[in-house]
Amino acid sequence: MRPLPAVNNMNDNEGIDVFLDNLWLEKGLSRNTLDAYRADLNSLSTWLGQRKTGLLSANREDLLKYIAQRVSGGAHSRSMARLLSTMRSFYQYHLREKNIQTNPSEKIESPRLGRSLPSILTESEVEALLEAPDTSTPVGLRDRTMLEVLYATGLRVSELILLTTSQINLRQGVIRVTGKGNKERLVPLGDEAIDWLEKYYQSGRDSFIKATAKDTVFPSLRGKPMSRQTFWYAIKRHTAKAGINKKISPHTLRHAFATHLLNHGADLRVVQLLLGHSDLSTTQIYTHVAMERLKSLHGEHHPRG
Repeated sequence: MRPLPAVNNMNDNEGIDVFLDNLWLEKGLSRNTLDAYRADLNSLSTWLGQRKTGLLSANREDLLKYIAQRVSGGAHSRSMARLLSTMRSFYQYHLREKNIQTNPSEKIESPRLGRSLPSILTESEVEALLEAPDTSTPVGLRDRTMLEVLYATGLRVSELILLTTSQINLRQGVIRVTGKGNKERLVPLGDEAIDWLEKYYQSGRDSFIKATAKDTVFPSLRGKPMSRQTFWYAIKRHTAKAGINKKISPHTLRHAFATHLLNHGADLRVVQLLLGHSDLSTTQIYTHVAMERLKSLHGEHHPRG
């Protein structure tokens, strides 16, 4: 038996749009996060549409069947946890707005997630990666500078590629970053990153500057703000050249930044502020990574390890 229908005649696309607009206004979520929400909801909407129902008229049984189908198709527990979080937020919003009379996602349990530790580069591996770009070319100089800034500051890749010249103060040696939730933070650059930025400004940046991205610090070859994918491909290319065989991600240097700071005695709350984490528990994963490194060193060098 199908439960109470939607109160109004809002279609799925309208329901998704008003929900995402509300998230953007209330929480200031990033475009990448909103796109992930939209992808999850569009996928669910398509599946429900094949069964002659919609997002706002789905019941708990519909959602459970969809989840079962995704799991049987090999979906990982982490992606399922994100999907359930999206569902709950979507239906809670529409219940609050009185667009539906019941919340079909209630009492659907999330899968238990193991705490996965990010793959971390050693300090020598980071040095090899930083030295991989050919700095005799404008592209190589730009890439080297981007890598240096990433490792010096722990920025997210999305924050790096959107940097404008007004956000960087070389005289004071800081970057002003607007992160998730539109929260601002000041991050020190360090002497090495400052040196590379000065070289890049003097000898490389003019090769990429066009009217469409005149304020962008690191434009693409087309003179437009670089995409995350473009920089991700560059990181993979330089990683291969450096002979690093570890699994890497767009956050590889962000992880290295945090872990190496902790390894050298930095306070966890300072690292939290530098990374722009709102919750200290998010930063604490790096203490686990640092501890694993300490255990490894102990086992390798202690006579009774």
